[in-house]
Amino acid sequence: MSIQEQFLPAFLEEIVGDRFGRYSKYIIQDRAIPDVRDGLKPVQRRILYAMYEAGNTPDKPYRKSAKTVGDVMGNYHPHGDASIYDGMVRMAQPWKMGHVLIDGHGNWGSIDDDPAAAMRYTEARLSPIAMELLRDIEKATVPFKDNFDNTTKEPVVLPARFPNLLVNGVSGISAGFATEIPPHNLREVIDACIAVMENPEITLEELMTIVKGPDFPTGGIIMSEEGIREAYRTGRGRIYIRSKTEIEKLRGGKQQIVITEIPYQVNKTKIVTAIENLRLDRKVEGIAEVRDESGREGLRIVIELRKDADAEGILNYLFKKTDLQVTYNFNMVAIVNKAPRQLGLKAILEAYIAHQQEVVTYRTKYDLERAEDKAHVVDGLVKALNILDEVIETIKASKNRQDAQRNLVDQYEFTERQADAILTLQLYRLTNLEIHALEKERKDLQKKIKELRSILDDHKKLIKVIKDELLEIRDTYGIDRRCEIRGEVEEIKVNLEVMITPEDVIVALTNEGYIKRTSMLSFTRSGGEIESTGMKEGDYVRGIFEVNTLDNILIFTNNGQYFHLPVHLIPEYRWRDTGTAIVNVIPISKDDRIVGVIPVKHADEDPDKTLVFLTKQGQVKRTLLSEYATNRLTAVAACRLAEGDEVIDVQVSTNDRELLLVTKFGQSIRFKENEVNAMGRVSGGVRGIQLAEGDEVIAGLWLDEDEGEVLVFSDRGFAKRSLVADYPVQRRGGKGVATFEFKEGKRVRSNGTELIQAFYVKEAYELTVALENGEIQTVHTEQVPIEERKSPGKPVVKITKDQRIQNIFRL
Repeated sequence: MSIQEQFLPAFLEEIVGDRFGRYSKYIIQDRAIPDVRDGLKPVQRRILYAMYEAGNTPDKPYRKSAKTVGDVMGNYHPHGDASIYDGMVRMAQPWKMGHVLIDGHGNWGSIDDDPAAAMRYTEARLSPIAMELLRDIEKATVPFKDNFDNTTKEPVVLPARFPNLLVNGVSGISAGFATEIPPHNLREVIDACIAVMENPEITLEELMTIVKGPDFPTGGIIMSEEGIREAYRTGRGRIYIRSKTEIEKLRGGKQQIVITEIPYQVNKTKIVTAIENLRLDRKVEGIAEVRDESGREGLRIVIELRKDADAEGILNYLFKKTDLQVTYNFNMVAIVNKAPRQLGLKAILEAYIAHQQEVVTYRTKYDLERAEDKAHVVDGLVKALNILDEVIETIKASKNRQDAQRNLVDQYEFTERQADAILTLQLYRLTNLEIHALEKERKDLQKKIKELRSILDDHKKLIKVIKDELLEIRDTYGIDRRCEIRGEVEEIKVNLEVMITPEDVIVALTNEGYIKRTSMLSFTRSGGEIESTGMKEGDYVRGIFEVNTLDNILIFTNNGQYFHLPVHLIPEYRWRDTGTAIVNVIPISKDDRIVGVIPVKHADEDPDKTLVFLTKQGQVKRTLLSEYATNRLTAVAACRLAEGDEVIDVQVSTNDRELLLVTKFGQSIRFKENEVNAMGRVSGGVRGIQLAEGDEVIAGLWLDEDEGEVLVFSDRGFAKRSLVADYPVQRRGGKGVATFEFKEGKRVRSNGTELIQAFYVKEAYELTVALENGEIQTVHTEQVPIEERKSPGKPVVKITKDQRIQNIFRL
C-alpha cells in the first residue's frame, strides 16, 4: 500500500467544525464561564486552591505573588503567568469584588485603572472569607480530577460555603457565550437561600423583597426595578447605574456638585477627564473647575460652578453625556452540569443549595466514617482496660508484635484495628483519670455518631445544618447594602440653556452658500450695515436673520428635504469674515438649492402654525409646523414631489390669509389659503393653479385681503405694480388671470420673455437685483410704476441688450 492510499478523504467544513467545536467547549467550560456552584472560573479556583495547599492562609504572613503564580502555573494552570496574575489582581481589588478573596499587600491597582505592580513586587494571602469557599475541602466534599500532567489532583469545584456567584459576580466572554453577573449583598443572598430552603415554592416577587437588586462595591444608585425583575426572571435585563451626587452651596451664591460614588467598573479618571473636556470645549456652560479630591476618606470629585449656573441642569447634562450614569446589562450565564445555561435568580439559588446539600452530605459521611472508626478503637481500649491483667499476660507471652496482635484477636475477639490500638497504648493512659476520659470519649463519640446519622437520614436536619452555617457566615462577614435602589428610571431632561449661553446673534446666508453666526457687538462695530459683511467676489447676501443662540433654523431645499440646524451649531465669525460653506455645517448635497430658511424657537411651540410649500408645477401643500420637530442633523423628507417638480418657496402661515400664485408666463390665481387642508409631512399637496405647457410657478404671495399691490419683474428688467383688488378671488386649481403682458416684435422693444419674481407690497422697501454677469443693483418699490393688472410694465433695472436678471430678492 502506498503512502497516498493511507490518507482518508475529509471535508474541510467537517474538520474545522470538529476542531472549533472542541476549542469552544474548552474555553466555555474551562476558561471564561464560571461554575454555578462556586461562582469561580477555573483559573480563580486554581489560584485559591494552590494558596490553600501552600498554607498561604490569613493567619500566616503574606507571601510573594510570584510564588503563588509559579505554583498555579506549574501544578494546575499550564498557561501564561499574565492570565494567572490578572486573575489574582481582580480577586484582590475591593472596587471590583463584593468581598475580596485575596488579601493583597502592595500596589494592586486603583479605581483609576492604574495597573497593579508586577507580581515580583506584590504579596498576597487568602482573605478570611476565601477560607469559607475552601472550608471542608479536605473532607472529600467535592470531586477531584487529575491535573494537566497527571502528577497531582485538583478540585473540580470548591465547597463554597457561601453563594459566591451572586455575592462577587463575574464577567466573561467565550465562543458564542458571554456572562455578566453583578455583585450582590451577602446578607440578602444568604437570606434568600434560607427562604428558598424553607419554602421551595417561593415566588420571584417574594424573593425580590429579600434580594432587592445588585449591590455594587462602588455604590451608586440603581434604577429600573422592572429591569431587575426581568433579569431575575430570565437571566437578562437592563438597569441604569447613576453616581451618587450632592449639590453643595458655597459662599457668594456659588454652588458645587460633589460626586461620592460612581458606577461599577467605570474609570474615575475618565469621568474627570470627560467633564473637564466638556468645560474646555464649552459644550456645557457654567462649570468653573473640576477637581479630583479622592483620598483615604474615599472617592470625591468636585465640580465647581460659576455664579448663577443651573446646577441641576448641568448635573442632568453630565448624567446624559458622561459615565456618571451608565447602563448595565445582566446576562446571567453559568456552567450547570458541564453546559452553559442562562439562569434566573431562583435557579442560581437552587443550584447552589443542591451543591451545599451534596457538600454537607459528603462531609457528614466523612465525619461519620472517622467517628465510627474512632469509636471502634475506643471500644477496644475500654474493653482491654477492663481485662488489663489478662491482656498484659497475653502480650508478655507473645513472641513478637505480630504474634501479640494475633493472640489478642484470637483470645479476646478484638479486631485487628483494636488490637493494633492496644499495642500502641501508652502507659500513662492506664491511669484512673485516663480511663474515665476514655469512657467520656466513648459516650461523646456515640452521641456524635447518632447525630451524624440523623443528619444523613433526615433531610430537614440536613437543611438546618446548611442554614445554621450560612447564618454564621452572614453574621461574621455581612455588610450593609452599598447601593440605593430606585424603582423607576428617572428621565434626564437637559435644558438647552445649560449647554449654551443665550445670546442674540445675526445669521447671514449668501447666494453661494456661505453661512456665519455673528454677535451683535461685532455687527455694530462693523458699522451695522449689511453691505459691510465679508463675502467672496461676485457673491451676495441672500438672507439675514436676527435670532438667539437657543433658537433653531429650518433649512428647506428644492428637492423636498429639510435640515434642522440649531443656531449654536453655526460657526461664529466676525461680521467682516466670509463665514463657512454650509456643507461644513449640514450635509447638504451640491445639487440642492436652498429655497427657504425659517427661524423657530421650537418646531412644536405653536400648534396653530403651519408650513406652506409651493412647487414649480403649481402644487400647494400645508402641514403643521409641529410635524417638523426633530433632533436629527441629517436630511429629513419635507414634501413629496412629482418627477421633474421642485419646491420654490416655503413660508410659515396661520391659515387665515389669501394666497396668490404667479407663473413665469404671466398668469396668476388668488384663492383662500384654507382651501388647502393640512396634510402629513411627506404628502404631495394639491393643485394650486392649472399651468399651460412649459409654464411654471415662480412665486407665491400671502395677501391681506385687498390691501397693497402685486409687483412683478420680467427677465429684461421691466416691472410694474398692480392693485391686489384687481385680482379676483377664485377657487384653487383654475387657470387664473393674466398679470403681465409680454411685448415682442421687430419695431417693439421687448419687455422680456418670462417673469423672474413677484412681490407683495404694502409698505415701501428695497429689493436686491442680481444680474447674470454678477452685477448687483438696488431697486426701491416706489420706483416701480402702478399700472393695470394686464400691462407690459416699465424698465426699472439698468440692463444691456444681451443681459438677463438672474435673481431678485428682499432681505
